[in-house]
Amino acid sequence: MANPFRSARIFFSELVAELQKASWPTRSELKDSTIVVIVACVLLGLFTSISDFALYNVVDAVTSLISR
Repeated sequence: MANPFRSARIFFSELVAELQKASWPTRSELKDSTIVVIVACVLLGLFTSISDFALYNVVDAVTSLISR
């Protein structure tokens, strides 16, 4: 049976080696990306809210016509 602690040590040493190879964003790249994500979230939220409001009003109008 393999030693689980040895396997974990090998895994974490390989993990550290791979993370050192990665290219990390600079502070300005990270700031710019964060701003893009926040703006995209706000726009998607507005689109979803407007679509929901419009669909609710359409369904309400149709159901009020049918229930008369």
